[in-house]
Amino acid sequence: PVANATITLRPLSHQLHPGDSMTLHCSVQVASAPVTFTWLHNGQEVAQGPLLQLGAIDEGHSGTYQCVATNQLDGRQPDGHQALSPELALKVTPWGHSDTVAAGVGWALLFLLLLVGVIVAWHWCHHL
Repeated sequence: PVANATITLRPLSHQLHPGDSMTLHCSVQVASAPVTFTWLHNGQEVAQGPLLQLGAIDEGHSGTYQCVATNQLDGRQPDGHQALSPELALKVTPWGHSDTVAAGVGWALLFLLLLVGVIVAWHWCHHL
């Protein structure tokens, strides 16, 4: 029977951004030929074959991925045997988060300039 289905991700990052590409590879340690592979995204079948290639990903690609490896031992077992890989969770994060950081830096810089202005004015007033 087929056993130990695993998923390998390329690139090796679970934090992806819109427009990035990724490839998932499903493999098994033990199996009798022939083995077929089915890909699940959030529990729904999305593709067949050992590779799942996604280009120009977006936030809709976030979620869990699993691979189902199936083989037919012989004609007496029409259902075959299956091995389900562990779930691989992926999150596609929008680029907009860097804009939030940049806005925060802008406000901090403005506050710093006001603080320096107050200190200089206080110092100037006390020397007169």
